Amino acid sequence: MLKTRIKRRAIERDQAVTCLAEIKASITALNDEDLLDLADIFVRDTRGPLTAIAAAEMDKRSLRL
Repeated sequence: MLKTRIKRRAIERDQAVTCLAEIKASITALNDEDLLDLADIFVRDTRGPLTAIAAAEMDKRSLRL
């Protein structure tokens, strides 16, 4: 049972990593206006992961709300 649980958690972890990479790639692919719109939607959520990813991409592009 322990081996099954370990395997299941490893699969879940791998899926989460893949999903996060896809989300980051999607945010990176946004044009400037869409990126600003996304950041505006999550402006109140200062500690959320989407906010952090969008903010990092905005910094790379030197964009501000």
